[in-house]
Amino acid sequence: MNSFKIDGIEYCIVRNPYTNGPMIARVDEGQIGNRKEICRRFLREHGWTDEQMRPKITNDLERAINKILNGEGNIPAPPLASTLSKGRATRSTRRAARDPNIPEPSVEEAEHWLAKWNELEDYVAQERAIDKLFLGEFNSNEDLQNILIKCSVLNDFYSTNIFKIYPVAKHILSLHIDKRLKEGDATLVDDIARIEVGGKEKNFYSFASKYCSHHFPKEFPIYDSYVHKVLVYFRRVDGFASFEDADLKNYPKFKTVLIKFRSFYYLEQFDLKQLDQYLWQFGKAHFPKTYY
Repeated sequence: MNSFKIDGIEYCIVRNPYTNGPMIARVDEGQIGNRKEICRRFLREHGWTDEQMRPKITNDLERAINKILNGEGNIPAPPLASTLSKGRATRSTRRAARDPNIPEPSVEEAEHWLAKWNELEDYVAQERAIDKLFLGEFNSNEDLQNILIKCSVLNDFYSTNIFKIYPVAKHILSLHIDKRLKEGDATLVDDIARIEVGGKEKNFYSFASKYCSHHFPKEFPIYDSYVHKVLVYFRRVDGFASFEDADLKNYPKFKTVLIKFRSFYYLEQFDLKQLDQYLWQFGKAHFPKTYY
């Protein structure tokens, strides 16, 4: 069995049970947290540049490794179950199969959806109107009327279903958020989100991310259910980051996961606002909400 080591851990090529192509696996059957990064590191040691790897999906990189290890690129014949221990399946071998109808994130995919965004006349006009409020004369959050207007517009445009805006505005006023916004303080979103309304604890998490984002869009990406589904799906199929689903409802962790997503798929040329526009549309197209 041909193998290689990264940071003292031994890896080999086995047959992917889903695609029937080559796939890296740990010889000790341990979990691989980031398959693509392991592939990149191996290929860099064999003369590949980041520019060569940028357009490649993980399976492409694994095929390249297989060729290097086997000369002619022959895929090892034994199926995965017999290549590794038959005693148990590892988490890495249980990784979910990729849906062939869902493309892997790439610069080309991001550019496609950003171009689509500019064709959404209603959304583009809506965002420009919101910018006039948040970045213009109503920018300050030390004035209750400013906050009321901004909260009301966001609630209406985004249908965030907040039925009592006034206590939300009062809550934001009490936090004196302008300095923390400028500093890009990610903990601010959770502080805005958690509020008591009518004696009940509420968590207006998505709304809070939108409120902060429209002040500093490149520092505060928007959380919503579509982006959540995209991140969870690609964690399952590519393992781009290690996180629990619930972690995405903790804003600092959510932002960290997004940044890891951007790095893993070589999307650093896009700021967090552009990434948000891309993933929201991508999620809406590939993970539509189901109504019963």
